[in-house]
Amino acid sequence: MLNQWRTREEKPFRKFLLLNRGFMAKLKITQTKSIIDRPEKQKKIIEALGLGRPNWERIHNDTPQIRGMINKVTHLVKVEEVKE
Repeated sequence: MLNQWRTREEKPFRKFLLLNRGFMAKLKITQTKSIIDRPEKQKKIIEALGLGRPNWERIHNDTPQIRGMINKVTHLVKVEEVKE
């Protein structure tokens, strides 16, 4: 009964996280363009990613949430996978 609220999409990723603890890939996100004259939604996504100016970089875990944010601002950022 407790698991009924979860959607089917969450379960495989949760299983992946449980099986691969500590081995999650990392993404290095670099802002390449300014957010001047961009829609407010894109500005907030850049801020949520921890960026703010061109050439700023942040390293995040490779999660569906981060991938979704990157997909919304692909024209403003460059993404690389980081090996630990």
